Amino acid sequence: MDLAVEQACPQCGAPVTISESGRLLNCPFCGVKNFLQSRGLPRFLLPDKIERPLSREEMLYTPYIRFKGTVFIVGEKGISHRIIDTTQQGNLLSGLPPTLGLRPQAMKLKRLTPECGGHFLEQTIKASAILAKAAQVSELSSCSGHTLFHRAFIGESLSFIYLPLYQHNETIFDGVTDSKLFRVKEGQSLLSSGREFNPLWKPFFQSTLCPQCGAHLDGEGDCLVLTCRNCDTAWQVTASGLKQVEWFIAAANSKTDFFLPFWKVSCEIPALGIHSFADFIDRTNQPLVIRPEWHEHKMSFFIPAFKLRPKIFLQAAKRVTVSQRNFILAQGHVQQFFQPVTLPMSEARQSVKVVLAASALNRKKIYPHLPQVQLKSPAASLIYLPFIDKGHDVVLQQATVAISKSVLKFGRMM
Repeated sequence: MDLAVEQACPQCGAPVTISESGRLLNCPFCGVKNFLQSRGLPRFLLPDKIERPLSREEMLYTPYIRFKGTVFIVGEKGISHRIIDTTQQGNLLSGLPPTLGLRPQAMKLKRLTPECGGHFLEQTIKASAILAKAAQVSELSSCSGHTLFHRAFIGESLSFIYLPLYQHNETIFDGVTDSKLFRVKEGQSLLSSGREFNPLWKPFFQSTLCPQCGAHLDGEGDCLVLTCRNCDTAWQVTASGLKQVEWFIAAANSKTDFFLPFWKVSCEIPALGIHSFADFIDRTNQPLVIRPEWHEHKMSFFIPAFKLRPKIFLQAAKRVTVSQRNFILAQGHVQQFFQPVTLPMSEARQSVKVVLAASALNRKKIYPHLPQVQLKSPAASLIYLPFIDKGHDVVLQQATVAISKSVLKFGRMM
């Protein structure tokens, strides 16, 4: 689940509560929109509950690394997946809680800023080690067979959450519960082992004005791509600023209720001899008669640009990829019933090998080659596909894809 974070509006200073994955800060007090960015991993702080007099400079903060996302494992017996949400200790100091448990979910976090004061213990455990531990690869691999062909983390988010501590005499206290944690040697001060706030940790804000025409861009709190209705452009938010994204819309009819975004990743896979859509149909043994024009159709994978449960994510990607011949794509106008993009383009590219494996009807022809598979000349664009509201589900008729509305709602909280 997403965590609640309190963030001050950069325009008026009012406190605004956004989700952990929230990026677009829409202040209800002054009405100004700003896009929130971080250099490196986002950093949050658990609020302390200390009642005794204590200055901010006497506080000590220790890092925990939070991982949230889905791990996919491709093994001999098929594809295994699991949604993981865990917070692990990032410093090896003995006596600290190994995990923060439910506290991040139960409390409103604060963004780490210079005003927090105090000192910060360094991260001594690599994020990659925590990631491997969180994934529990051995257990997943045993479910998929003894041979591991591929592993991918999709829809992942990594962040630091700091636990406040303080020292009284030789005892270290938990700043959230004000309970004793452990004792240090006589005369030892943990405060001296910490470092001051790094200015690079401070979050910064980007303008939400269209770089092309200057109009206000549209988007929701968790979106990764902002759209401009004035000049019909789409802009991906990157660390270096807004980058224009090529986008298209599939032909719709009067029954269309809204459009869901998909990343179209066009590429070649030399290791499997896949250069065209016809090659893909042949290598994956799809029950389709290959048409001559498919040999001229460059191979593309259609990956949902929004988060879904792992099983639904793979089903939607596989069916839309196999059915891509049914879509007529063209440039169009930005519309208010576009669903927000919440999965980055980079993770769509990481998904290609898993979608390729899920599409294979004959595993022996695809799975053993996955370690050698590399995408040649990958190019990505954003595609909006028309869905019809059927009550409990939304349906893409051209690919026989049905997604429950509750699954769409759950994906916004992943």
